[in-house]
Amino acid sequence: MEEERHTEAKIGAETGRGSSPRGPGCSLRHFACEQNLLSRPDGSASFLQGDTSVLAGVYGPAEVKVSKEIFNKATLEVILRPKIGLPGVAEKNRERLIRNTCEAVVLGTLHPRTSITVVLQVVSDAGSLLACCLNAACMALVDAGVPMRALFCGVTCALDSDGTLVLDPTSKREKEARAVLTFALDNVERKLLMSSTKGLFSDAELQQCLAAAQAASQHVFRFYRESLQRRYSKS
Repeated sequence: MEEERHTEAKIGAETGRGSSPRGPGCSLRHFACEQNLLSRPDGSASFLQGDTSVLAGVYGPAEVKVSKEIFNKATLEVILRPKIGLPGVAEKNRERLIRNTCEAVVLGTLHPRTSITVVLQVVSDAGSLLACCLNAACMALVDAGVPMRALFCGVTCALDSDGTLVLDPTSKREKEARAVLTFALDNVERKLLMSSTKGLFSDAELQQCLAAAQAASQHVFRFYRESLQRRYSKS
């Protein structure tokens, strides 16, 4: 518990339109989000974490192909497009992880025999890309009015060779890290919805990263609320 409290205390996150300097240890980069910026999707969002940017569009609930129809719930698809070139193995793996996360919170049983498609376009990748994709997908689903039992967010942790934990790492920190772990968490119980890990780490380090991600998720969800309040207070 002492280690977890120390980790949480070190998180210096400033979320909003402005930027926050990356201090030593655990800190989050600045966030920015804009919703309803695309005309063709039913919902859309652009999410920025530091210099990592992802554009998301949600289509549906809409008519689904008979071959993909599920009689008791909506068919949920995720398409991830890289900044340049065609999707590869890495994109397909991220699509699966994002789809699993969305399926855990979207109330698909309210729209059986329909299709909900989330399309993600990577604008720039400067680290913590999967977390940024998750955040963009969540805000786009909210903008589309898709019913969900909870909101979700992504948080990435990196462990350096000396065991130092870094939240929301840049591409450089990810390359230098001994392990990189990304968690998807809900805003109700901070429950773990999905995890993606790469590298070597101990069970204790895994629990330390999860505790840090749960603490950091509070700042992400606070940014969600502030972003939505700013948008709807204008109207």
